[in-house]
Amino acid sequence: MPKLKTKSSSKKRFRLTSTGKVRANVAFKRHGMRKRPQKMKRKARGTMILSAADSRIVKSYMPNG
Repeated sequence: MPKLKTKSSSKKRFRLTSTGKVRANVAFKRHGMRKRPQKMKRKARGTMILSAADSRIVKSYMPNG
């Protein structure tokens, strides 16, 4: 059985928390922030925890955790 490889794109975009949840960056922050509401800009700071359905997909990309 060969070693399972991690997808390089998921290495760069996601991290696992100690409890096994997937942490990711918030989307829609690259440009055009002037027209976004202040509340959205505040909530988009830092990172977020992915939903269960999305985290299941991401974990399949990272077999070694």
